[in-house]
Amino acid sequence: MFKSIIGAIVSLKLFYLVFFLSFLVLGIPIVFVMLLAPGLDLFLHGQTNFFNMLIQRWVGGIDSFPLMALPFFILAGDFMAAGGVTMRIVRFAESLIGHLRAGLAHVCVLSSVMLAGGSGSAVADASALGSMLIPAMNKLNYPRSFSAAVVASAGILAPIIPPSGIMIIYAFIQNVSVAAMFAGGIIPGLIMAGGMMLVIMLKSRGGLFPDPKPRANIQEVWISFRRAMLPLGTPVILLGGILGGLMTPTEAAGIAAAYSLLLGLLYTREIKLADLPRLFSGAALASAKILLLVGAAVAFASIVSLRQTPQMVGSALVSVTDNPYLLFLIINIFLLLVGCVMDAGPAILILAPILAPVITKLGIDPIHFAVVMCINLTIGLITPPVGLVLFVMSGISHQGLDSLTKGIIPLLISNITTLMLITFFPGLVLWIPRLTGLYAP
Repeated sequence: MFKSIIGAIVSLKLFYLVFFLSFLVLGIPIVFVMLLAPGLDLFLHGQTNFFNMLIQRWVGGIDSFPLMALPFFILAGDFMAAGGVTMRIVRFAESLIGHLRAGLAHVCVLSSVMLAGGSGSAVADASALGSMLIPAMNKLNYPRSFSAAVVASAGILAPIIPPSGIMIIYAFIQNVSVAAMFAGGIIPGLIMAGGMMLVIMLKSRGGLFPDPKPRANIQEVWISFRRAMLPLGTPVILLGGILGGLMTPTEAAGIAAAYSLLLGLLYTREIKLADLPRLFSGAALASAKILLLVGAAVAFASIVSLRQTPQMVGSALVSVTDNPYLLFLIINIFLLLVGCVMDAGPAILILAPILAPVITKLGIDPIHFAVVMCINLTIGLITPPVGLVLFVMSGISHQGLDSLTKGIIPLLISNITTLMLITFFPGLVLWIPRLTGLYAP
């Protein structure tokens, strides 16, 4: 069997995949892996004349106007976190639904929905909410593992409800509309949030949670809304501008970053001028890491295309079934497994050029597949053993990964159920893009 696998690799000229997996196992940073693997493959095949192509693709992959949205979204999220926006939004959410049993858990989900329209980062939202709500829930004797699990699960709404960094990356790699993908993520994100709140409601019937707080009166709701009104303007600017066709995602990101900065400087006054060098340099460093990775992925995609890997994968998958939705289900299961061992960004960069041509050739809408793939791999942020948000929540809550994993299972089942719904009912993804005129296939 081993000889047959080796023979297949040699005959199909897939040395770059062997190098890629080997370097990953050795722990080499992914950005270097995506350059070394195709470089060695070209060297073995005597195609060193393609080396210049790799470098050109790497540099050219970064030189893109749509990708400029990424640094601005990162900057907007940093300004929101530093400007005290999170606290005001949490207080507003608490005034609306804090009176429900397990109210703080519900508040966590609703706050994440509101915050998602500004940052687009699961780690950022989960960290901000976790540092505030987990101690509060612990003080009220909420089950500790469940408290951390709720914050972790709510955090993954950030890359699903627009804006979304991974959707920008996918749209760039596959040349699809960023705005259409943003619009396509709204309904799935809201369904996912509703599913989490349903799980919390069912869990609260077990008597493990404290008695609910008194319902806030109209005056208290108004006061909390007034304090949160301007911070809530960030998602309004983003979604209104993009969905209304008034601005591109890149322009909207720049305006959102400027608006968030003004909020922190002039409204909440929690950002000082002395903080600006730290905030700008932090956003620049985070952006550089992502953009270098994107450029390397474009270079890697060139060897994928040169070796005709999508065609081979397509033939292999079609040999299993030519039913597009059964194939979609198989790909979903595969991506869920990938999400257990790889972060969403690198997985999209590597797998989208291979899987998207296969599934869209069978009649699945490209925007539908794009949004489903992004949501699928985002769920991987809360799946062991390498779910990044799980590690962050483990550190904040001081809960072991085994305890946190047990607490998150009901919420994970809810999220996967949503994934299956949007897979087999494409209208849940495509209705808003078509309604707004952002997508007309």
